[in-house]
Amino acid sequence: MTNQDKTKEPFFKLTDKAVVKIKEYAAKMPEAKDKEFRVYVQGGGCSGFSYGFIFDDAREDDQIFEFGGIKCLVDPQSAMFLEGATVDFIESLQGSGFSVDNPKATGTCGCGHSFSA
Repeated sequence: MTNQDKTKEPFFKLTDKAVVKIKEYAAKMPEAKDKEFRVYVQGGGCSGFSYGFIFDDAREDDQIFEFGGIKCLVDPQSAMFLEGATVDFIESLQGSGFSVDNPKATGTCGCGHSFSA
C-alpha cells in the first residue's frame, strides 16, 4: 500500500487559516520541499504533553489526512490525543503560531503549548 492509498477521513480539524499558513511556510522553507506537514504529541512541557508541528516524510504507520491540498501526517501514538481537536493559526500581540483546541485535554499550562490528558 502506498502512502497515497492511506489518505483517510480526518478525525481532527485544520482550520482554513492554518492551511494558508502551512502553504506559506512550505513555499518559504527549503526543508519543506517534498515533505508533508506532521502534527504530533510528545511527552514534555509543563503539563505533561506538548504539541509539535514539522515538515516530514511519511512513515509506514502514519495516518494521512488532506486539508485544502495539504497532506497532514499523524503517528498512531499522537492520534489518540488528537481526536476531536482543532488546529488553528493564531496571530496576536503575544506572538503567533499554531494553536490546538483539544477537548481531550484535562488541563493546560499558562503558555498554551502543553496539556495534560
